[in-house]
Amino acid sequence: MTTEQEIGKLTEAMKETESTRMYERYLAIRLHLEGRTLTEIADILGRSFPAISGYWKNYRKNGLQGLELGEYPGGSKRLSNEQEERLKQVIAEKRPVDVGFEAKYTWTLKLIRAWILREYCEDYTLKGVSKMLNRLGFSYTKATYTLAKANPEEQEQFRQVTLPELKDQLDQGKVDHLLFEDESAIRAYLALQYNWFPRGQQRKIKTYGQHQGAKLFAAIDYETGHALHREEEKLDAKAFQRFLTDILQTYSGKVVVVLDNAHIHHADEIQPFLKEHARLQLVYLPKYSPELNPTEGLWKWLKHDVVNNVFFQKFYVIRSHVAAFMKSINRTPQAVIDRLLLRV
Repeated sequence: MTTEQEIGKLTEAMKETESTRMYERYLAIRLHLEGRTLTEIADILGRSFPAISGYWKNYRKNGLQGLELGEYPGGSKRLSNEQEERLKQVIAEKRPVDVGFEAKYTWTLKLIRAWILREYCEDYTLKGVSKMLNRLGFSYTKATYTLAKANPEEQEQFRQVTLPELKDQLDQGKVDHLLFEDESAIRAYLALQYNWFPRGQQRKIKTYGQHQGAKLFAAIDYETGHALHREEEKLDAKAFQRFLTDILQTYSGKVVVVLDNAHIHHADEIQPFLKEHARLQLVYLPKYSPELNPTEGLWKWLKHDVVNNVFFQKFYVIRSHVAAFMKSINRTPQAVIDRLLLRV
């Protein structure tokens, strides 16, 4: 194909494309075929020399197809292993503002693309950045909060020493039951969550604007996956003691209950009860460590399945939904083990 024919094809492609980025790539190649140097083209288009050089190399190798948006044909890597490792470290450990992007606190494809161009003079498309991030083990996920006051050393001590010791005691028969306990409040209308619905419309959840609800205690058996629960009007020490009584009536032998450091768990009011029932032992999690308690996952499960996107007109309806959920999961305790306890 002659140079004139190539210019003609590029001109046609420029007329047909609706993408400004593709138009720019076609124009860069046409300008070079017309006699402009790559350096001049980089100045004209406001792009880096490596970017323009990359367009030209891929055009010579694969024609117009080589200019398509995305990673270059053949999936060849444009960053070295060391450069990719540095990119991974920056995204995982730093915020954009930490590396020179003023007032930017969340990594986006656009910012990552800009960082790569600034650091390595490689001009990726957004699609190309997305593909590379997926290859490097990244995914687009929602951030989560963690409690800043948590003590990493205490958490590690619990994971590596306390919990394995409790499991060993269970295996050796020194402990008959190992439970994880927690409390939660369920309001008449708790939260809205994403759900499938006709495009352009929103599901409407009618309410009375009141915040009635139920207070719940629950304990999950580490070995069997069985969930025991109790509904109360208040989450106080007296209610907690009544739930401990339920536990003792349900489980025989030595029972260890792992729980957080809520005030009601340490209350003076329950100390005589604990002394009276020596077969019941409370083991406290490190402070500010809800992620170490699988019962936290039970509440999320409950709220997701039967509470969110629902308005309960009567208090007893909340109770019936909760009871139905607990009955359902206790029919399939292996699902509880798989979902909540395998990571403990």
